[in-house]
Amino acid sequence: MFWRWLFTLYVTVWVLHGTETFTVVTYNVENYFLEDFGTRKAKSEASRMKVVEFLEAIDADVIALQEMGRRAALTELRGRLKAKGLDYPHEAWVVGPDPAIHLAVLSRFPIAKNRSHKQVSYLLDRKRFQVSRGIGEVEVQVNSRYRFVLFNAHLKSKRPVGFADQAAMRLEEARALRRLVVKRLNANPDENLLVVGDLNDTPNTDPVKDLIGRRAPRLVDLRPVEHNGDQAPHPTNQSYGPRRVAWTHFYWAKDEYSRLDYQLASKGMARELDRSGTLVQAMADWGTASDHRPVVARFFANDR
Repeated sequence: MFWRWLFTLYVTVWVLHGTETFTVVTYNVENYFLEDFGTRKAKSEASRMKVVEFLEAIDADVIALQEMGRRAALTELRGRLKAKGLDYPHEAWVVGPDPAIHLAVLSRFPIAKNRSHKQVSYLLDRKRFQVSRGIGEVEVQVNSRYRFVLFNAHLKSKRPVGFADQAAMRLEEARALRRLVVKRLNANPDENLLVVGDLNDTPNTDPVKDLIGRRAPRLVDLRPVEHNGDQAPHPTNQSYGPRRVAWTHFYWAKDEYSRLDYQLASKGMARELDRSGTLVQAMADWGTASDHRPVVARFFANDR
């Protein structure tokens, strides 16, 4: 027993001191339910297997999930990953006002603090609302030298509701998240901070612009793209971003591909970005898993 404890301690110390880079993935896994919940159907075996195939290919150190069902669904997913050799001993779970879908974080590294917000309120048309899925906020201890704050979010969808304007709700949810981010960065402008998740809007919209910040402290949109061989710059204007594949979501009713999923970093953490390991994960039959694709970013595990 003593030697087993000593070996475990040695491995833990080695991991904390030896990690040179780490990878974070955000993934909306589209109704990861083991059983039907209201109008949401249980996720099929083929679909759950494809989610695991994606995550196995990415082999991330920290996984931020959106649209998880009940806690048992997260346990089931962790079990599937462990069977593939991917062990995530640390987790954070957020139960917001929405009883159906939830936010979760799985991590190989210790979660030093879990400050997730189950109830985040805002005013809209003189009425008080709650951010439907809550907001995840954890501090991840990557090694003895590097720690970062991870916000995990899933903002209001574009689906209309009868009691308020869906776009206005999403904007106020983004502003509520922004207030939490600003509070952390005002306390420490050099904070290593990452905001990830499904923002349900495109980069040119007010919710995304307000969250990134129209004034300091501003976040950096990491804009991961497919690693499909594209290298050419914009063909007519060098000041424009290159025409590379960055979409993360498909909406079948409009046959529309959009970038709705993001990794936004503080300036402190953006300095550690390893662009070579930052991408939108592409895979054959990706849509079997979800209507979203995973967004991956890799970082060097020391302050720069």
